[in-house]
Amino acid sequence: MAVDIIMPQMGESIFEGTITKWLKKPGDKIERDEPLFEISTDKVDAEIPAPAAGVLKEIKVPEGQTVPIQTVVGVIEAAGAAVVAPPPKAEAPKPAAAPVPTPVPPPAKPAVPKPAAVPAIPATAPLKAAPNGEKVRSSPLVRRLAREHQIDLAQLQGTGAGGRVSKQDVMAAVEAGTARAGAARAAATTAPLTAAPSAALRVPDAAALRDKMYFGEYEVQPMSIMRQRIAEHMVLSKHVSPHVYSLEEANLSDIVQLRASLKEKFEQEAGTKLTYTPFFLRAAAEALRAFPTVNASVDGTNIILHKECNIGVAVALDWGLIVPVVKRAEEKNFLGLARTVNDLADRARAKKLKPEEVTESTFSITNPGIFGGLVGLAVINQPNVAILGVGTIEKRPVVINDAIAIRSMVYLSLSYDHRVVDGAIAHQFMTHVKRTLENWTEPIL
Repeated sequence: MAVDIIMPQMGESIFEGTITKWLKKPGDKIERDEPLFEISTDKVDAEIPAPAAGVLKEIKVPEGQTVPIQTVVGVIEAAGAAVVAPPPKAEAPKPAAAPVPTPVPPPAKPAVPKPAAVPAIPATAPLKAAPNGEKVRSSPLVRRLAREHQIDLAQLQGTGAGGRVSKQDVMAAVEAGTARAGAARAAATTAPLTAAPSAALRVPDAAALRDKMYFGEYEVQPMSIMRQRIAEHMVLSKHVSPHVYSLEEANLSDIVQLRASLKEKFEQEAGTKLTYTPFFLRAAAEALRAFPTVNASVDGTNIILHKECNIGVAVALDWGLIVPVVKRAEEKNFLGLARTVNDLADRARAKKLKPEEVTESTFSITNPGIFGGLVGLAVINQPNVAILGVGTIEKRPVVINDAIAIRSMVYLSLSYDHRVVDGAIAHQFMTHVKRTLENWTEPIL
């Protein structure tokens, strides 16, 4: 009996997925719930288990292709059914003599299609209905992107399932709007910025930039689906939020000694690793409660102050970056924070996260220090208004009571959205984090 393999829905607002890798090939035997293929969505990468035991009969959707949910991507011949092995491929006849190779010219650079013009709308204006009077079908993520970029969804031709407007449709419209804005600025610049005509502002052309990339010896590697999503997210964040940065230095000597003395006992009794991350989670949660402006989001001219502290923790993967979320961090004790963040990180590396575990963050933490980074100025994780960067913990000479001493120090950075967070609040927030870390009193067991 044939069993269809379908593209699953990995969340209420997810309507399509991209097959990034097939873990089996036609003819392979598979067990029920054995990982069969990997997918990438707007929110998370995941391994999809086999719906039945048997033999993989056919792959209908190849790697790299994006399809709507409920699409049949392959077929399994269930266990017990007769399976006909595919006939072997006929061997191509060998030529009598090898032809002389002809020099192959380098591939032509891909042409950039010109996006269609899309009218913009004010950020606070309501979304319109489609021209035929029907309601525009889109996800909450797509509607938020449209508002942030002032795109009228009613004017877009949806390419998703059932005519649904997808994120790719919105980003294409954004690129079209950026190109039009650049052309308008160039056309409006009728007078030079200085006395010299050559000083006029010129917006670089995409084709001209591409011409400067392809030279000498090079290798072209297409971006993975996750890398494309990261690129879109980072560009969006820089486009939306005016980034400002504040730095602080904290003395972690007491925490370093505490961790060193209780690390083995903690792992034996708690059954999980003792890292520095829960210490920073606790300090951040306490500071967020003291300064709720940092625990916020922006919707047009409205500031949304979140009551719970849902802290995203950036996890570096071999194939990219993902930010699982510790929900209601302010309600968890130290052990709860440690278990939660370790579990999320382990399942992120194993591609076992659920879509709801990477959404609804109100603040984020990134730790370049684990790779030896002294300090990092991170890009804000939208729709947050701030992100805390943690540098490496290392011993440095510091002045204590007019004497030079050696202490375990760490640099902390705060990247914040200046539309909402002012410098005074940012530095008070960082002082609160510093004070919590330097005067640690909470028991960890």
